[in-house]
Amino acid sequence: MIVGIGVDVVDVPRFRRQLERTPGLRERLFTPAERLLNTRSLAARFAAKEAIAKALGAPAGMNWQDCTISVDGAGDPYPELTGTVAAAARARGVAIWHLSMSHDGDLATAMVVAEK
Repeated sequence: MIVGIGVDVVDVPRFRRQLERTPGLRERLFTPAERLLNTRSLAARFAAKEAIAKALGAPAGMNWQDCTISVDGAGDPYPELTGTVAAAARARGVAIWHLSMSHDGDLATAMVVAEK
């Protein structure tokens, strides 16, 4: 049973400028492993984190450090949840995540489906 869906789109050049203008933003939004990625990949991961928050009903108090967007051996993305984000997912009964990320030109997008 689907308990939430979320989608988000990020303008990559605007996201790059924001990272350059705001000291500490990269550290606040991304886990250590994610921080090593290029800006385009970070933009897609930020879109994924936003989509996950939307699928969970955007509860207050979620910490971005409690969500890492990883890829499996086949290159498919999946969220690794801990702390506040895992608690929000448990509260909604989420057992399975479906995540898709894409790039086209200057846009990065992500879509998630949360299932019981």
